[in-house]
Amino acid sequence: MSIFKGKTLLITGGTGSFGNMVLKRFLDSDIKEIRIFSRDEKKQDDMRHILQAQYSESVHKVKFYIGDVRNRQSIDVAMRGGVDYIFSAAALKQVPSCEFFPMQAVETNVYGTNNVLESAIAHGVSNVVVLSTDKAAYPINAMGISKAMMEKVAIAKARQLGENAKTTICCTRYGNVMASRGSVIPLWVDQIEAGKLITITDPNMSRFMMTLNDAVDLVIYAFEHGNNGDLFVQKAPAATLDVLAEALKQTYARVKPEYGETEVKVIGTRHGEKLYETLVTREEMARAIDMGGYYRIPCDARDLNYDKIEGGNPDVDKMDEYHSHNTRRLTIEQMKELLLKLTFIREDLGLQPRAHTKEIRSE
Repeated sequence: MSIFKGKTLLITGGTGSFGNMVLKRFLDSDIKEIRIFSRDEKKQDDMRHILQAQYSESVHKVKFYIGDVRNRQSIDVAMRGGVDYIFSAAALKQVPSCEFFPMQAVETNVYGTNNVLESAIAHGVSNVVVLSTDKAAYPINAMGISKAMMEKVAIAKARQLGENAKTTICCTRYGNVMASRGSVIPLWVDQIEAGKLITITDPNMSRFMMTLNDAVDLVIYAFEHGNNGDLFVQKAPAATLDVLAEALKQTYARVKPEYGETEVKVIGTRHGEKLYETLVTREEMARAIDMGGYYRIPCDARDLNYDKIEGGNPDVDKMDEYHSHNTRRLTIEQMKELLLKLTFIREDLGLQPRAHTKEIRSE
């Protein structure tokens, strides 16, 4: 963590699953200060009490700011005294709710992110990493469309700043983060333990499977390797929903054998859902740089003088998009191994002491 030594980090949407994992990773490092910015005072208060109980030696590094990314002034307040780095994680990200209230998604995901970036540039922040989602690639729902526009806003600002600017803006795009707040794994575990049916939208629907640690690794990688306007994607395995459900049933059968017999009910695809998710489009793959465990997609630095452009990119039609149907597929046994990386599942199985109440099933 030497690059964070003596630095101040601001996390917008910092009380979410991502912010909590960043705190776990950074609090005992040599970072100077972490600022948690969000609009939910209850979640901030809960986080404060947990930190005081579990990180008594380093909780003084955490400062809390009530505000909303929709309000530029509240972001400016959080910048006072100097911020070196920003992880921009504030977002509306529930697909069905964004379908019914698309302008709310636009206000937070597009205008809100723009406010964060404008404030960061004005205050001389060194690096900003904007967190996006696979749903921004070939978007068909309001959440994905708003995130795609968020990426375009971030990349456009980065392009305007140029490579040698004081502020560097990068984007990260990742797939399903297991057991993040509002995700399906905690819901299905609740259904299993309550003796209810597991409700599946489409058994053949596939999703990338990443842990919160993977998501933090991706953001740190972008932070360390990014140039202005870069988009980073972490390669990830995927599983179909029927494989995930069966893996959960077999895992919780270790708690009570009858949990392994839980039946599944197919309820149909929800508003705005895709059969599979794309992390890198065909057009992006044509210029993507394979970094091993990651793809780096550089900013298209061309200007508006189209007469300088001769022809298109001949490689586009040779490329395949990178999506959850053509990445490495997890078997039930492999999915069970991945599930055991989740803290609340390890707690439920008695593999480690319980740090939170049993009702808290997000990471």
